Amino acid sequence: MSEHIEGVIFQCPYCGEDISMALERFSGGQSYIEDCEVCCRPIEIDYTVIDGEISLQQVRKLDD
Repeated sequence: MSEHIEGVIFQCPYCGEDISMALERFSGGQSYIEDCEVCCRPIEIDYTVIDGEISLQQVRKLDD
């Protein structure tokens, strides 16, 4: 992986399976929607980046 991308593991809020995603480590963080690789339902992911470290802020169902 690139030095600006980090793999992160979290649980899908729909099916409960562990999901692995590659997130960009650009300053400030991002918010985006990605489908679960297991159940294919949309997940909203919010994260911040501080000193190059990713911190998941929220992983939630899109329809919440």
